[in-house]
Amino acid sequence: MSTTTPRQAWHGVHVATALPFTDDREVDLAGYAEHVRFLAANGCDGVCPNGSLGEYQTLTDAERAAVVETAVAAAPEGFGVMPGVAAYGALEAARWTAQAAEAGASSVLLLPPNAYRAEPAAVVEHYREAAAVGLPIVAYNNPIDTKVDLTPELLARLSGEGLIVGVKEFSGDVRRAYQIREQAPDLDLLIGADDVLLELGLAGAVGWIAGYPNALPLATVELYRLATSGDPADVARALPLYRELHPLLRWDSKVEFVQSIKLSMDVVGLKGGGCRPPRTPLAPEVAARVVADTEAVLALGHR
Repeated sequence: MSTTTPRQAWHGVHVATALPFTDDREVDLAGYAEHVRFLAANGCDGVCPNGSLGEYQTLTDAERAAVVETAVAAAPEGFGVMPGVAAYGALEAARWTAQAAEAGASSVLLLPPNAYRAEPAAVVEHYREAAAVGLPIVAYNNPIDTKVDLTPELLARLSGEGLIVGVKEFSGDVRRAYQIREQAPDLDLLIGADDVLLELGLAGAVGWIAGYPNALPLATVELYRLATSGDPADVARALPLYRELHPLLRWDSKVEFVQSIKLSMDVVGLKGGGCRPPRTPLAPEVAARVVADTEAVLALGHR
């Protein structure tokens, strides 16, 4: 009899899904459902609708709810849906968490409060409000954009109170992985930026909130599996693949990451398309670099 522990809902590769729009910039829910099914069919473990890549800040409340409902409806059995539930206010974050639960999501991804540089007590209360809903919460540490740093000490406090089950680490400082393990040993580490995948995989990550699997799911999921297996032979195979993909993965950490990933999707034959304002099309020279980086990876046989 197998004794394999079932995978937690927030483990594995969850793609922070790009959101397609129609030519008149309406949300293309049918196209989004097709993309969710495509990612499931190509080895991903789940999706994160309404993340930054999904341009949630530009959506109406009705659109934002419909995106979550569409993802859940399109997800096959065992495929996770971890909506982003970020909001300026704790009560609003709790409301979006409740909406995700009602829609059938398996977990949620939550930024700290970021309407101002929140102090630790306010951060804890923010997560406490959302945690009262009952869905597992993965915290999202992005001090670059939010100006609120979920330090290892603060994560240990949140974990110790049972408010969060994991953290999407996007500080860019790979040393954080070891500090988090030491100070919050029960907290799951999830890779938060594509261009530190190997480093955080080796440090013990059990999941990846991913950008570039939107365009290249097979190669990127293979890279994640190799980097996190714990087998030295797999790590040896991961390194050359990581080097080949890294020029493309770096775009996930740039200001233009949404436009860049959508453009890469267009290059590989998927529907990326344009963004809603305030995001504008890439400058021609930047677009040319993204296209060249994508084509270089395709030329190596990666998909």
